[in-house]
Amino acid sequence: MRCEILSVGTELLIGDILNTNSQYLSRRLAELGIPVYFHTTVGDNPERLKKALEIAFSRSDMVIATGGLGPTQDDLTKEVSAEFFNKKLVLHEESLKRIKEFFEKRGLALTEGNIKQAYIVEGSRVIPNDWGTAPGIILEEGNKILILLPGPPKEMIPMFETYVVPYLLSFSSGIIHSRVLRVCGIGESFMEEKVKDLIKTQTNPTIAPYAKEGEAILRVTARADTKEEAEKMIERVVEEIRKRLGDYIYGEGETSLEEVVVDLLSKKSLTISIAESCTGGLISARLVNVPGVSKFFKGSLVAYDNEIKIRELNVPREIIEKYGAVSSQCAMKMAEGVAQKMGTDIGLSATGIAGPEGGTPEKPVGLVYIGLYIRGELSYKELRLSGDRNRIRLYTTINALDFLRRGLLNL
Repeated sequence: MRCEILSVGTELLIGDILNTNSQYLSRRLAELGIPVYFHTTVGDNPERLKKALEIAFSRSDMVIATGGLGPTQDDLTKEVSAEFFNKKLVLHEESLKRIKEFFEKRGLALTEGNIKQAYIVEGSRVIPNDWGTAPGIILEEGNKILILLPGPPKEMIPMFETYVVPYLLSFSSGIIHSRVLRVCGIGESFMEEKVKDLIKTQTNPTIAPYAKEGEAILRVTARADTKEEAEKMIERVVEEIRKRLGDYIYGEGETSLEEVVVDLLSKKSLTISIAESCTGGLISARLVNVPGVSKFFKGSLVAYDNEIKIRELNVPREIIEKYGAVSSQCAMKMAEGVAQKMGTDIGLSATGIAGPEGGTPEKPVGLVYIGLYIRGELSYKELRLSGDRNRIRLYTTINALDFLRRGLLNL
């Protein structure tokens, strides 16, 4: 059973709306053991939409289309689908009743466009919409299946889970299950080199490397009859990967780097404060994403100006004069200074040249130093980053959190 996802809407093509429906559906279909081979996005144009359906059904057995079921004139997915299968649109009385009740409860006037939403392709079964007005449909025609769902995720997702998933389970041959390993501190190419032989010889499970801003990801996927069998297959591969990558792996699944850091702070009962220069508060912002961090994170200071570094963080003036504000010596003194000022066990700092100006041959744009103070012990990390100002600040933030994570692991 090959499946294709068809996203309908001009707003998707011009970038006004991010297409999260395709991502969600692909992930869920994979979990159900139904392979997705193609994604197509088409605007609200009847000729192009019909052509997209022709192409999709020429190479796929099932098409799940989202969008174009609304009340306006350019919502034409049902109309074009009916024409494609040479069928009529017929009024579905139960859907019309539900739509009328929806508007009556809200004291709104019912329009002709809303009534249009109650029409379905003849011969199809209705997918009730308990979260909006437009019903979806499932149409089986020969050996082809068309599933139409509304575009808004708040309607599409619960409709898919409640009504479509039970229908699709009859087509699922086993399941596909994945685990995601999150890696920081090495690039995608270096990570891939470490596991290249495993990737080359893979069959089932498979290993797929991905790059993400400042991080790398390994997805291990297995196909089996049950989730338990797939997990056993994956575990053997994950164990081998962990042997090779060690503490470069900071977490699994949707775990964020900051969540791992806060968990370590909690387990070791340590408090932290942060001094930031080039990052301008980004490191602190990442930490406060985590609920409950206030037990461990006591505060931060954005010391952008050198005089602030000297006055508020007690960085000796002679260090800045001799080594510069962008130096390992300054970074470590900033970390020590903020820990002493705020009375915390740990001080973390970042100072660097984010650009686009300010670099020299000796200290180019992208040179960054991270300082770390943990109960009297000082250390630093030097970074040579590339890219624009925002990229340098982002990568500095990620590297600072990872440097802190490693420091905590070594305690």
